[in-house]
Amino acid sequence: MAEIKNVGVCGLGLMGSGIAQVAATSGYGVVAVEAVQAALDKGLAGIKKSLEKFVEKGSMKPEERDATLARLKASTNLDDLAGCDLVIEAIVENMPAKKELFAKLDALLAPHAIICSNTSSLCVIEMAAATKRPKQIAGLHFFNPVPIMKLVEVVKTIMTDQATIDALYGFAKKLGKVPILAQDTPGFVVNRLLVPYLLYAIRVYEEGLASKEDIDEGMKLGCGHPMGPLTLLDFVGLDTTYYIAQIMFDEFKDPMFAAPPLLKRMVLAGHHGRKSGKGFYDYT
Repeated sequence: MAEIKNVGVCGLGLMGSGIAQVAATSGYGVVAVEAVQAALDKGLAGIKKSLEKFVEKGSMKPEERDATLARLKASTNLDDLAGCDLVIEAIVENMPAKKELFAKLDALLAPHAIICSNTSSLCVIEMAAATKRPKQIAGLHFFNPVPIMKLVEVVKTIMTDQATIDALYGFAKKLGKVPILAQDTPGFVVNRLLVPYLLYAIRVYEEGLASKEDIDEGMKLGCGHPMGPLTLLDFVGLDTTYYIAQIMFDEFKDPMFAAPPLLKRMVLAGHHGRKSGKGFYDYT
C-alpha cells in the first residue's frame, strides 16, 4: 500500500469542507472538488472563516493558516483528483449518486488509491460494488464539526483488506483524530447507539411524560451529557435524524429504529432544528 500524501475530497458542504480543512492543516496536499462553482466558493469561504477562528483564539498562527490554504486546491473538475492517494466522498446521501461517483473515481485514480465514503448510514459495500477495487474501499465517517470532534469511524466492509484499514488508521491519527473500527451495518457504532436514544427522547416528550426542558436537563445533569437529546436533535438536524432512522428501520425492521410520528410531522413542517431556525426549540 503506497503512502497517503495527496488527499481528494468530493463535496465541500459542512462535512466535506471540514475534512478538507483538517487534512490540509495536517500537512496533506488536498484537492477539493464540487459540482458547481457557487458550492465550491461557499465551501472555501467556510474553511477560511473556520481557520480565522483558530487564529483569533490563538490556537493557530497566521502563517499556519496561510500554509494550510496554500496546500488546498479547489476545482469543479473531477479529473483534478487523478493524483490523489486517498479520495473521501462527502456528497449528498443518495446511493445512486454515490455509486456513479465511485465508478468515475475508480476509472480515474491510480491502482493503489483508496476511496472512502463519509456516509453516516448508507451501505459501503454497495458503493464498492460499483468499482473494480473493493479491497480498497471503506467508510471514513467524521463527526460534525470536523475540526473539533476527535472521532473517526473506519468502516470495514466484507471486502476491505487489512492494508487499507491500516492506512486509514494512520491517516486518521495524523489528522489528530481517534479512529475506531466499525462494521458495514447501518449506523456503524455511534449512530447505532445514538439514534434509538434520540428517538426514545422524542417519544418521552410526545407522550407528555416530561417537558422538553426537563428531558434535556435530566440527561445533562443525570448522565453527564454535554447537551440534552432534544437540543442535540436540533443541532444534528431533525431531517437528518429522520433519514438515518428510516434507513436503519428498513435494514433491521426493529421498532426501536422507527421514527416517532412527531418527528415525521416536524420534518414535514420544515422544522429541521437549528439550521431552519426552529426545531424542538426556537432559534429565530
